[in-house]
Amino acid sequence: MTPRSRALARRDAAGLLTAFGAPPARRALPAPTPHERVNRPCAPRRGPSRRGHGWAPVPAPLAVYRADTSEIGGLWPLLGAATVPAVGARIGYDALSGGAFYCHPVEWVLRGLVTNPNLVAFGEPGRGKSSTILAFLLRMTCFGVKALIAGDVKGEYTPVLRALGVEPIVLGAGHGTRLNALDLGPLRARWHQLSTTRQAEEVSAVVGRWVQLLVALAEAAGYTATPTDEMVLALVLRRLIGATDGTTDLRPVTLPDVHRLLAHPDRDLWTQARFADRRHLLDTTRAITDTLGNLIAGPLAGLFDDHTNFDLDWTAPLQSLDLERLAGRGDQAVAIALTLLGSWSALATDLREDGDLRLVLRDEVWRQMRLGLKAVQAVDADLRLSRRQQSIQVLVAHKPSDMLTVGAAGSAEVAIAKDLLSLCSTRILFGQSTRVADELADSLALGEREHQVVTGWAMERPGRALWKLEGRGVKVATVLSSVEKRIFDTNAQLRTPGGAGERP
Repeated sequence: MTPRSRALARRDAAGLLTAFGAPPARRALPAPTPHERVNRPCAPRRGPSRRGHGWAPVPAPLAVYRADTSEIGGLWPLLGAATVPAVGARIGYDALSGGAFYCHPVEWVLRGLVTNPNLVAFGEPGRGKSSTILAFLLRMTCFGVKALIAGDVKGEYTPVLRALGVEPIVLGAGHGTRLNALDLGPLRARWHQLSTTRQAEEVSAVVGRWVQLLVALAEAAGYTATPTDEMVLALVLRRLIGATDGTTDLRPVTLPDVHRLLAHPDRDLWTQARFADRRHLLDTTRAITDTLGNLIAGPLAGLFDDHTNFDLDWTAPLQSLDLERLAGRGDQAVAIALTLLGSWSALATDLREDGDLRLVLRDEVWRQMRLGLKAVQAVDADLRLSRRQQSIQVLVAHKPSDMLTVGAAGSAEVAIAKDLLSLCSTRILFGQSTRVADELADSLALGEREHQVVTGWAMERPGRALWKLEGRGVKVATVLSSVEKRIFDTNAQLRTPGGAGERP
């Protein structure tokens, strides 16, 4: 290679263009920029240093970022919006979105989330069922909702009431407390405030409820009342309270009063009932008369067969009827007591003002339903009328099959019991074994993922449950304060010295 060719080879493109033509125009290239982050901060760590913009004197523990929703979704795929409105009792948090979960069944009805305000809770013992129900009950009282525990079979709610300074009504051995099953409740106190038309309506409603109660008690003892029995009972009750003689006040009546008039009828009674004579009335009503007499002398002796001997504050935000000490009288006595209390609590919540909401808790409701068709119909009626009566009915059981053991397969009792689940729009499903979860899936049409929630996630910690609001399901974890954990402790007796103890 010649020296000239070696010199040309060493020239670059710019040198060649200079030698053989005009020099090219130089263009400044942009300086390389560092890679820009997608989730770049849009605010300083202490916030904008301007009034009303959240400035903090120390660095905030959280950083604020701005990005597209598609990018945020990739960073946090479980991000979701609130599933229920933030109104009512704050129960805990939604495990999917992390947001707070609130419960107010009446507001849910008004906003179209559910069709009725009733709730039913299922769960194995020890899964936090009682604690969640107690938390809901107490927190709803902050919104003016008065609560009545219509039969505390195990005495679980008594420590809660005493912690609030309320003494529960304890029925059973050693207390001498009597509750008149036919107590007029607030109706007698407000009788003179009602118009004549309203008085007639209330008397008809009370007498009708009492007749159904007495028929249910007779059915529990093995006797099926006839329409004639119901007609005679209605006449007897009207006479005893003074609705037939133009009295200006209502007279109190008890179960022994009803039995006494049936066993010793006067001429006016058998004439009004269209019987031929006194013997005709006695022979026709002998079965219902003897049945009521056996109940008064048997499982109800000393409990519901006399006038109420305690003062009850009808305006109190929370009341409880403790039946724990009735366990020694047998399951039938407890079931009869629950039936009586169900009728009494319905009367106790009558004559409420507009907007005065009532919450009625029925624990172990299956006990009452085993008494027969009339007892099942009584629960069914309370659930159906909850919207008109401004009440929230809460049923608590271990599993759906508890409510289906009320009669033989294919019976009217079982058919009505199955329909009770449809009358509770909100179903709270705590942890269950696979077998019971399969039963829940069949009864409540649970999907595969919801089935897994009940048998898996809800079993890992007490208080976790799947809340089914008709078509939607929410994984909710109940959050209790330290005080609530202490007074809601249903295992307190197991922690006493020796492993057992008696509630004071």
